[in-house]
Amino acid sequence: MTFGSRIADRRLATARSGANPVPVMAALSLLLRPFPRGALICGAAIGLTLTGCSNEGSGPVVVSVVGTREDFTKPLQNLPDPAAKLMLESTAQGLVAFDAQGDIVPGLAQRWIVEDDGRSYIFRLRRAFWADGTRVTAPDVARMLMARIVSLRRLDPDGPLDAVQAVVPMTGEVIEIRMAAARPYMLQMLAQPQMGVLSRDGGTGPYRQRRQGSALMLTPIDRSTGDDESTEEPVPPSQLRVLRAERAALAIIRFRDGQAALMLGGRFSDLPLLIPAGVERDAVRIDPVQGLLGLTVVGSGALLDDDAVRAAINMAIDRSQLPAFFPLGGWATTEQIVPSDLDLGRAPTAPAWANQSMEDRRAQASATITRWRADNDAPAPLRIALPEGPGGTLLFGLLRRDLAAIGLPVSRVAMKDEADLRLIDEVAPYDSALWYLGRVGCARKVHCSDAADAAMQSASLASSAEERMARVAEAEALMQAHNGYIALGAPVRWSLVSRRLTGFTPSPRARHPLNHLFRRPN
Repeated sequence: MTFGSRIADRRLATARSGANPVPVMAALSLLLRPFPRGALICGAAIGLTLTGCSNEGSGPVVVSVVGTREDFTKPLQNLPDPAAKLMLESTAQGLVAFDAQGDIVPGLAQRWIVEDDGRSYIFRLRRAFWADGTRVTAPDVARMLMARIVSLRRLDPDGPLDAVQAVVPMTGEVIEIRMAAARPYMLQMLAQPQMGVLSRDGGTGPYRQRRQGSALMLTPIDRSTGDDESTEEPVPPSQLRVLRAERAALAIIRFRDGQAALMLGGRFSDLPLLIPAGVERDAVRIDPVQGLLGLTVVGSGALLDDDAVRAAINMAIDRSQLPAFFPLGGWATTEQIVPSDLDLGRAPTAPAWANQSMEDRRAQASATITRWRADNDAPAPLRIALPEGPGGTLLFGLLRRDLAAIGLPVSRVAMKDEADLRLIDEVAPYDSALWYLGRVGCARKVHCSDAADAAMQSASLASSAEERMARVAEAEALMQAHNGYIALGAPVRWSLVSRRLTGFTPSPRARHPLNHLFRRPN
């Protein structure tokens, strides 16, 4: 157990015991109290000397990303883990990519055009080679992309890929994606890590990888030839990247001690580790992301199959306490699945109880559970799957307190275990209500509304943009009323960045291409 996690566990012992919810917030205040800008937390009380993030030297840029070694060896199977995403975008680019600002930029395709009112995307591939030296051709790319699209449609059946009819090689360097209907977010979808072009031997860059102990060394590829830049002349060390996947606590300490210039993949569950670790406040960068942070109802049975019970669980949670968990500028709670109007054509549906006081909501929810208990056996504790880390512990303490107030006991389980409620914490890959609804819909094995699912399918078959929007809006209202997803707020994504590293930009997609980063000279 690392230093950061030991401190968090000590502070949160009372939160785990669940004896009293008040110490949970007391522990939180100790972990997340404001501290002077640029100052370090003194380590005398724990007998350790804390150091700043010097990141001296002109060698490779060392990057720690939250994850496991398997995220590097099997990235497609481990999405959306941040280490898996970073691995794919670094070594297996797609046709297009996101830059740090969230804009679409060339990837394997050097240029493209959109024709036939959005029903034809034509891409010209740049010169590229596989890791074994063979040339990347349009037939290779077309075959791989179509197989990937078929696979992804099973999980996102109503997203932009639903309208893809075929991926066709037009020449050795040109492919066309033919659509049955226009989908305005197609390029955003093609920029996702899971759309990376990947063979058994690896991808096409922008880096080649090789194992270096417990880390990976990433070497840039010459975009003009497709060869490793090292084949012509030595690569400047500052252009190399050393990439590690590790637990957040270890990554924080590595950055704090100047052994890494960048840490990526921070989430709400690890945020409370920053202050006891003594990381400078100026090093913390917050991504302005949108997406889903909330609980999906994945269990079944008499309790959770009761519409009124699911609504009671949703209304019982006091979201006003959550901002103290995430002391971030601009972060806000939500009670809605879709964060804004996006492509709904109207404001998102608010829950029926949205304007009630917390006291009235608790009274109504408690009455619902009391009525249910009168007709049924006492319910077993609801199993809530939450990620490891002090943030997850604090969130569980809040949920346990709020649900106990209406007569529902709960227990905490690991994310991989069988559960009744499971946390979802994902950044939206494209700006459409369809992603939000699809991510918590029937295809994802969430407790869902058959009527909402039918409306989503009707949207895919709609003959006009207006009809499609109307069906999506219908599905959103039905899904919100079903309470199969309990929204809490937007995801939290943060990084640690050395003051000597330039090119880093807070990203609305939480994407930070390593080839856009540079180290200032000594």
